Amino acid sequence: MSTLILHLSLAPPGPHTEYRYTLTADGHSASGHASARAALLPAPGRAAGETVAVVPARALSWQRVQLPQGVGRQSPRLRAVLEGLLEERLLDDPAQLHFALPPDARPGSAVWVAICDRAWLRASLQALEMAGHPVARVVPEFAPGATASGQPELFAQGTPEDAQWVVTGYGVHGGVAVLPLSGAALALVGVTADADHAAAVHAAPAVAALAEKVWGHPVQLETDSTRALRAAHGHWDLAQFDLASSGRIRALRQVGALTSALLHAPQWRAARWGLAVLLLAHLLGLNLWAWQERQSLATKQASVRSALTQTFPQVKVVVDAPVQMERELALLRQAAGALSARDLEPLLATSASALPATWQASAIDYSGGSLRLRGPALSAAEQSHASDTARASGYQLHTEGDTVQVRAATTP
Repeated sequence: MSTLILHLSLAPPGPHTEYRYTLTADGHSASGHASARAALLPAPGRAAGETVAVVPARALSWQRVQLPQGVGRQSPRLRAVLEGLLEERLLDDPAQLHFALPPDARPGSAVWVAICDRAWLRASLQALEMAGHPVARVVPEFAPGATASGQPELFAQGTPEDAQWVVTGYGVHGGVAVLPLSGAALALVGVTADADHAAAVHAAPAVAALAEKVWGHPVQLETDSTRALRAAHGHWDLAQFDLASSGRIRALRQVGALTSALLHAPQWRAARWGLAVLLLAHLLGLNLWAWQERQSLATKQASVRSALTQTFPQVKVVVDAPVQMERELALLRQAAGALSARDLEPLLATSASALPATWQASAIDYSGGSLRLRGPALSAAEQSHASDTARASGYQLHTEGDTVQVRAATTP
């Protein structure tokens, strides 16, 4: 699924606010990146495309709380419960803050709560929507939880004048912390170069040299696009409570994400190849079956034409073998004075054997190989018996009121 990933600005949005963005056609590799004002941002590029907003790490704070029993993500009391649980830990009025829970939050469980300024986030989303880029998902730049390495990971970002460490996966529950880019700041969270120099350290190009100087070891470069793609793959969606997307939008987003994964994700490559091979095998099988059917039909048609030309050598051009054979047989019968099943005499004989012995016709009409007799109406039992008797002789017998129609069942 085509996706436009935007980094929200820390400052309140305005007409001159620029957004760093990354475009991806498959959700796994960047096809373009730059920065532009909201009105000049590119479209995702497909009808199924979506826009994802990334909330900077500096705009979020994280708190861990224990949800009471009976209070889950769908509970109408959830907002009030969170305000009560976090009131003593927050510097700002809870009414001015936006809260978000992970999708796997369950009643009675301990969960991380993402917290940011509600007015700022609402204004940022409204500015993008007014510019024609409604946001489908709002994701954190970094989210708490265990890292791939199982150890804390460091990310240096910002500018040389205002650089920060973002530490992920630290502590028992894998928290996220934003600290000044200094060795002393890392000591606060128990991460030092001497004790844990094996930890993965990433840095934006602008602060890579400063990060290596502070860390004392080489660092891995990480671009904005790489960080944006990683954030977009996260399972968090901060658009909750009054900022939540509708159920229809969420369903479309899930379908689009699943389709994108099936079409482009590396882990589905074997399944895609298998499906392609299966479709190709079916296509080849259908073509082979069709070819065999055509060959069989052609053989039967040739056999019919051969029977016609061998039986009637005077026929030189075969156009419709069955019709031509019927015509030649009729000419032979006419020349020999023989009767056909469509002539009047066989039809009268069949009627006499099928109809009751006491039944007498008051009118007889013969035309086009069909005999019509008018007489007393037959009962249902008599009609059934007459029809069965005629059918056994190769004829069809139908009754309509006081009229009986008899004709040959097959073309001679």
